[in-house]
This record gives sequence, structure tokens and C-alpha cells, in this order.
Amino acid sequence: MLGDLLMSFFEVARQGSVTAAAKQLRLSQPTVTGRIRQLEEMYGVELFHRRGSRLDLSDLGVSLMPIVERLAQQEGDVDFLLRNAGDLRTGNLRVGATGPYYILPSVAAFRTRHPTIEITIEFGNSQQMLEALSEVRIDLAVSSHAVDDERLHRITLAEDAMVLVVPADDPLARHSHVGLCDIAGCQLLMREPGSITRRVTEEALAAASVEPAGMSIIGSREAIYEAISLGLGCSIVPAREAPRRPDVRVLPFAEHAPVIHEYLYFLKERKDARLVRAFLDCLTPLHTHAPKKKADALIAKVMAMDTAATR
Repeated sequence: MLGDLLMSFFEVARQGSVTAAAKQLRLSQPTVTGRIRQLEEMYGVELFHRRGSRLDLSDLGVSLMPIVERLAQQEGDVDFLLRNAGDLRTGNLRVGATGPYYILPSVAAFRTRHPTIEITIEFGNSQQMLEALSEVRIDLAVSSHAVDDERLHRITLAEDAMVLVVPADDPLARHSHVGLCDIAGCQLLMREPGSITRRVTEEALAAASVEPAGMSIIGSREAIYEAISLGLGCSIVPAREAPRRPDVRVLPFAEHAPVIHEYLYFLKERKDARLVRAFLDCLTPLHTHAPKKKADALIAKVMAMDTAATR
């Protein structure tokens, strides 16, 4: 019971709100609020300062955080050890990803080879996935951020040229390809700040000294595609994420196409765990400029680097 209360405290403190914590814990907001209140009443303490909807850690709460973080890590270690103790006929592999486009071919290959292993895929932004990996809440994380962390192995999972998506009746839709200069006449639909797709788009346009006619921010790729179909503008997206629908047109860039990368991360200390190793054996990199047969070479390179580092 105390463990559940502490984990609710930890998630609220980490997320900064009960709403976000409840979503992460897959609990109702009243349940999380009740657990925090129960923990405080049990010991007669105040762990948060409440200012309207805002929650700030008290001094005691700040002191408690690193202790509970270690408990969460230990719980994750126990779970990981037990899930990897048997053979490859049982177990649960947990994957975190920013989207389905780059990881699902590898998941499909893993499913074909190990049909009885349960697979859980959690979706979120890059930061959330890397945090979940470091806390051992997932076994592998897919992220578009190139993070240098001595605790993590990183494999380039995909290298994807970006394309322009326009309404089917847009004048550009009659072309077989476009240039970055064509964006100057477009109402450009962009993702939210912090999006890698947005950052790569902005960098490419800045390098080409191109400014769009206007810009709107829309917080999901699905909403962007719907907006394009309604004639609200165009968007630059990775080719594998481009929609296949009759009311839009997908146009490649003739040259200097922006490129986005997607990376697979796992903890170095987990590289020999049976589930992680089995997934790496099924890895299917999706490179624009590299054939899929390089999968084994990529994995061998990563493992060789780790062996050399421990010598």
C-alpha cells in the first residue's frame, strides 16, 4: 500500500500536476489526489504547497523525491529481472515510441519469430519515452532526438527524406516534384514547438533563405493532414509519415530535401537481457540511403563498441 502512495507522490512531483500524473499512472484524478492526501495524513506532513491548481513540492517533498526515485528504479529492476528470467516462450516486451511508422516493421519481425511473447507499445513524445527507459518502465525507446548519454546505446533506426504535402487541388499538385523555394508561396502548417519535424523544417527553410507566406501551428500530424485536405495550407513531413489519401498530394523535393532521423535506445546494462537481445536480432532499420541488410552490421557495431568500452 505504501508503495502505491509513494509512486503516486513521485509521479505528481515529476509531472507537475495531478492530471498528467493520473494519465501516466493510468488512474483517475480522484484516485491520485486521494493517495497524496492519504500519504500526508498518514504521517501528518505536507508534501506539496497548493496554490490553486498549481502544486509545488514542500521542503520535505524535495527531500523525499530522490529516495522514492531509487525505490522506483529498484522496482523496475525487479520487474525486468523476473520478466527476463524464463525462456523466449513467455514474457512481455515493452516498447516506447513517438509514432508507429518506424518501429512496427521490427515489431512485426519479432512477432513472427516469437509469437507467444506479449508486446506492449506505449506512445508519447521523445522526452517521455527516454524518461520511461531510464526508469525501466519500458525496455526499448524510439526517439527522434539524438541524445548522448553514457547509460544508453543508440542505433539509427530510420533516415527519412521529407516531402511536401499539399491539397489535391493546389497548383503545386500538378508538379512531379518541388523545391524549397516553392514554400515561399504556401501557408505552412507546422507542429508545436519542440517537434523534431518542425525543427528540421525550420532549419531547412532558414538555410535556403525561404519564408512561407504564412504559418499555423497544429498539434498533431493527423490534424495537419485533415487541415491540408480542407485547403488550409501545406506541410513538410517525413516521407514514411505522409498520408495516403485522395484529397492530398505528396511531392518529393527535387534536391536538398530535409532529412529526419529516428533512433532506437536501450540501456547498456540491459543489452544482454533475453527480450532486448531477441528484439535487436529482429531489428529492421529503415534507411533512405542504406539497405535493410545492414541491420546485423549495425547491431554488431553497437555490441563491439560496448565490449571495447569495458576492456
